[in-house]
Amino acid sequence: MDIVYERPPLPYPAALRALASCCARTTRLLRQHRLRLPARRVGTQLHFADGTSARVYRETVADRGATLDPCVLVVEFRLRAVRGRGHAAFRWESLLNTPLFVGFPGFVSKLWLANDERGRYRGVYEWDGPQRADHYARALWRVLALVSVHGSIHYMILPGLRRAEFLAQLDGMGQPSGLAPRQRRPVAP
Repeated sequence: MDIVYERPPLPYPAALRALASCCARTTRLLRQHRLRLPARRVGTQLHFADGTSARVYRETVADRGATLDPCVLVVEFRLRAVRGRGHAAFRWESLLNTPLFVGFPGFVSKLWLANDERGRYRGVYEWDGPQRADHYARALWRVLALVSVHGSIHYMILPGLRRAEFLAQLDGMGQPSGLAPRQRRPVAP
């Protein structure tokens, strides 16, 4: 399967159903103590081809079975009306957003990246199944649109890769459509 670039968000009713199901599954994961916040990658600086960089400020991992159809999902957005200390507040508050994604079918892990020099936040996920990652990203879009600058939400899916492989082999991943070559892609961890 080729790189999947963003598609339109899910219709509101479908996105709301997906988010409600996700929250119910998240509750089960929490009760079963199957969610972790490892610190191994926290503080790692990722450098991007457009000259920006961002620091990993949190990692979330779901303890689950083997990943059969791995893929990497990269999401980026710019928050509306968040400046200065508001970024620190968002990073702290974002932990409360965890129920909006960890219960989606196929979620494996997420690296949360702080805002870069242009105010863009990114998430680098590993997912089990590109179609599942796409469904999540299209549902997430509806939530992000409430707090993001219009037109700033973007995502791409790289099938066949685990997150560790993506971080180790960033060069040659291609570029998302609509941007200058290699603009959104990290070039070195």
